[in-house]
Formats: sequence, structure tokens, C-alpha cells
Amino acid sequence: MSGALEDKRTATRFRILVEIADRQPAVNQGEIAEAVGVTSQAVSEYIRDLVADGYVEKEARSRYSVTKEGVDWLFQEAKGLRRFANHVTDDVLESVKEDAAIATDTIELGETVTLSITDGLLHATPGDVGPATGVATTAASPGDEVSVTGFEGVIQMDPGHVTVVQLPPARSGGSQVVSIDELATICAGGDIVVATGVEAVVALRRADITPTTSLAAGPVAADGATRGLDAVVVATADLVGQVTDTLRDDNVLYEVTELADADTDADPDPDQGPDLGIEMDTEITQRDSS
Repeated sequence: MSGALEDKRTATRFRILVEIADRQPAVNQGEIAEAVGVTSQAVSEYIRDLVADGYVEKEARSRYSVTKEGVDWLFQEAKGLRRFANHVTDDVLESVKEDAAIATDTIELGETVTLSITDGLLHATPGDVGPATGVATTAASPGDEVSVTGFEGVIQMDPGHVTVVQLPPARSGGSQVVSIDELATICAGGDIVVATGVEAVVALRRADITPTTSLAAGPVAADGATRGLDAVVVATADLVGQVTDTLRDDNVLYEVTELADADTDADPDPDQGPDLGIEMDTEITQRDSS
């Protein structure tokens, strides 16, 4: 452990040496005293000791510089402080932080609960029968939120899958040249449906489907997949790349399905229905979600 954490004198010595390194070569002892919270006389005494130990070199009146030995000592102390800080944030605070969960049954204050993910949301069940547990810091009735802390274990959850449905842009027929029935069938297989692009929104309206959102489709789908939800992203061809880039960056398993007219170069015939020689091409892209 860092000596700066073991006694007050080492901690003050560390802070003063840092202040000297930050201000060198012109060092105002009064400013250091104010920054550290000690008297100017105390700073003067500490500096004399640092010079005697070879950590600071006096060049002239009020002019000091930190030596190589002083820099090495600062690095060692800083590493110790960093290790301690990591221990606090990763081990201590991680276990005592609180999060909200949905109570599946009546939960009493201080009761141990088993944690799980259902429909993308954290749920708490009385008892410690699961691989991930916590302690309730509030009481709750079934269906209400409960605050949980003292997390232990890992919540078991299979990551979700994302299906990206690519639609042609309006200049190539847009929603008018895709099978709305096919689109509805694909969307029925997702836990959430998101849209990006006007053509996508219109196509979903024609299928009588209300998307979860038409904003930030990629991040929403990726977040859903990490919570165990299967997502369908309906996207205009021009915007598909933005969606798949986000999914790749988040290491999410996805596939791209293209719904388009068999002859995309031909102008759509307004006198015919939407199911004109439809082809469905599927490109599967897998990413290791572990």
C-alpha cells in the first residue's frame, strides 16, 4: 500500500512534492501551504527534509526542482494510491452500489434476493437460489421496484440477436415495393422493433406496427441485445451501414435481410399492389457475443 495512506506525514510529504513538481522551478511556499493546508513554516521544514533525502534540489532562493529520485518516489506512491483506488471502485463500491429491480414477490427489507434479467429488466426474487444474489435495502410488493445492493455472482443471460431489415430508398420505390406481410412476419419475431429512415417508418405503419423508437436505432438495438432481447431494426438502405457499424462495435450478433423488388431498376407500378415479384435476400453476419 502507498505510504501516503499509512500516515499523515508521508501524505503531506507526497502532496508537497507534487506541488513542487507542478510549480518548479519558481516555488512559492505560501501558495503550497495554502494548497496543502499546512503552515508556511511546515512547508519550509518539509522542503528541507526533501532536499536532505535527495528528492528535491535547491537551485537558488525559492527555486527548486524535483530530482530523478524524487520523481521515482512519486511514481511509486502514485501506483500504490492507484491500486488502492482501483480496489475501492472495483471491489468495495461495486459490491455496495445500489440498483433498482422489479420484485417478483413480496420482499422484506434486508432480505437476500436472487437476481435475473427478464424482458431486458432486472428482477429480484426472494431467496438465494440463483447464481446472482443481492440484498434488498427497501421492502417491496410484487411488481414494485426494490433497491438492491451487495451484488454477488453473475446473472445468467443469453445475449439477444438483431435482425436488420433493409428497405430500398424512396427513389427506388421505398415501402411501396416491399412485402408488408414479410415485414410483419419478421417483426413478429423480435422483442423490440426500431426504425431508422422515413421509408422504414412508413413501411411499419403500413404493417400496423408501432416501433419502439425511430431514433438511435443502432444503439437501442445493441443495448436491447446486451439485455437478452431480440431486436428487429427496419432501416433504409442508406442508413443500414450506420446500424451495422454500431452492432459490430458492440460485438452484437446480427443478420441483414434485404426486402426489395426483383427489378429495383424499374419504376414501381402504382396500379399494382405491394407484392410485386418480391425477393428476400439474407446476409448473415455473426459476431462473437461472449
